[in-house]
Amino acid sequence: MIDLRSDTVTQPTPAMRQAMFEAEVGDDCYGDDPTVLRLERMAAQRLGKEAALFVPSGTFGNQLALFTHCRPGDEVILGDDSHIVWHEAGAAGAIAGVQLRTLDSDRGVLDPEAVRRRIRVGDDIHAPRTGLICLENAHSNGRVIPLAAMAAVWEVAQRHAVPVHLDGARVFNAAAALGVDAREITRYADSVMCCLSKGLAAPVGSLLAGGAAFIDAARRRRKLLGGGLRQAGVLAAPGLIALERMTQRLHEDHAHARLLAERLAALPGLEVDLDAVQINMVWFRFTRPIDGAALMARLNAAGILANPPEDGLMRLVTHWQVDADAIARTVAVFDAFLRH
Repeated sequence: MIDLRSDTVTQPTPAMRQAMFEAEVGDDCYGDDPTVLRLERMAAQRLGKEAALFVPSGTFGNQLALFTHCRPGDEVILGDDSHIVWHEAGAAGAIAGVQLRTLDSDRGVLDPEAVRRRIRVGDDIHAPRTGLICLENAHSNGRVIPLAAMAAVWEVAQRHAVPVHLDGARVFNAAAALGVDAREITRYADSVMCCLSKGLAAPVGSLLAGGAAFIDAARRRRKLLGGGLRQAGVLAAPGLIALERMTQRLHEDHAHARLLAERLAALPGLEVDLDAVQINMVWFRFTRPIDGAALMARLNAAGILANPPEDGLMRLVTHWQVDADAIARTVAVFDAFLRH
């Protein structure tokens, strides 16, 4: 099967499977799993932070950041279209006890002046405290946020002594697209979460990185949330390969996404925003009514998995298991369907 539903569907590489088999392990709750410790040290270095913590998932990492930065009743400023708002099951209220103060974004870019206006200034007992500002890069819409835009929000946050958390689930995709080291992105955040199990292909896990004191506090809260793992080295081992090797090939996924987008754009009945193809995601719209169920059946019969269109809009995502031949096969199915 060609699976284009998301880069979360990636299967571990053969090298990852072997590393899991051979991993040296200990009990991570005692702090003596050598493979986890190595992964956390590497992640801190790659993300430009003092320390890092291995966590089960990206949502876990983001919510652990909110839980650690904030006090119950605090307010978190973030974009209305962010992953934390849309796709994390309302966890901010359930776990950290915070409320989300959202603002409109320009396809993921936050207006620093709009952020400034939402920061609670003073000590009015009626008002919640501004506990955190959250950014996202790369954004879940597939766009990469310019460094200047992040720097502008960071400057506002610094001026008001409000910490910034970066949802960097695909921060290495963003770094590849911008042609910079990931640390050039994460310098504009006090903490950052990055996923190992999306385009980096590890089977499980994400990382939360930040200052040493912050990570110490987060480690205790990770245990509280049930994230204290035991012989986690079998999961950390593929994470090491993800950081060491898979971050170096993300440009291939981006190139395949661009190829897919350009070939789809040439088909009748499709409208592709080529400017939005910045990482490994291709979004396109059908310009005439289609039978969505028939399209999905046609794709499935050809051995292609995809999420169905919503309101005429569809997304396909490339990853290490999608090559040029897979793209050609996919485009051929869309071509035949649209011309039928």
